[in-house]
Amino acid sequence: MVDRLKGKIAIIVGAGQQPGDTIGNGRAISILFAREGAKVMLVDKNLDSALETKSMIETEGGESFVFKADIVREDDCRKIADKCVEIYGGIDILVNNVGIGEGDKSLVRLSEETWDKIFDVNLKGMFFTCKYVLPVMEKQEKGSIINISSAAAVSAVRYVAYKISKSGVNSLTHQLAMKYAKNGIRVNAIMPGLMNTPMAIEGIARNTGRSKEDIIKFRNNMVPLKGGMGDAWDTAYAALFLGSDEAKFITSVILPVDGGQVSKIG
Repeated sequence: MVDRLKGKIAIIVGAGQQPGDTIGNGRAISILFAREGAKVMLVDKNLDSALETKSMIETEGGESFVFKADIVREDDCRKIADKCVEIYGGIDILVNNVGIGEGDKSLVRLSEETWDKIFDVNLKGMFFTCKYVLPVMEKQEKGSIINISSAAAVSAVRYVAYKISKSGVNSLTHQLAMKYAKNGIRVNAIMPGLMNTPMAIEGIARNTGRSKEDIIKFRNNMVPLKGGMGDAWDTAYAALFLGSDEAKFITSVILPVDGGQVSKIG
């Protein structure tokens, strides 16, 4: 352990995960940040899942606490920032990891209800969390915000609301990075590509009726880099770098973590 985040205070929004055979982005980021010396606030709507993440962190000797919140509720997001300052005294890193795509369809088949739900969770939730964390970081004159976007934001995909909401995440990232650079606050985004995570594999299997084995094989074959899909640890290590002082001169970056997926032409 090299303690790349020693002494830092991090909020991971979406620190739990859906049930599945593998690990999700939020849980992997939470565990890795604690492993590297950060004190971690584990935020999730699903309290039991966040408590599972906390247990994994404690097993390795890390420090964390759990906070239940629904990020589509503005007051919950205000309480996230307030509670972190109350418990740990500040906020060095915010990771916005929550995202959904369930129910998304092509434009003419997409319901207004599904559109609104996806945008509320994927984009409005990040607006709320940033709104209340940024004043804390302004006072400190330092901070790092890491938004988890998706390679879908810049790729041709079948699903409309997910793609457009993640494109909005990229725009929000750029806007905040330029606005708050003078305050010493860095804002970057990660665009995971095809990942072997519970949300991806179990979610697709549940919605399509296809076997997980077939889904994994199909997705592996779509990735240019040898080895097929990435996993949540790939996202976590990218977040670790962006949150650490190693990235002190990096802001407004939209970083693909995708095995070359978004670079494919033809």
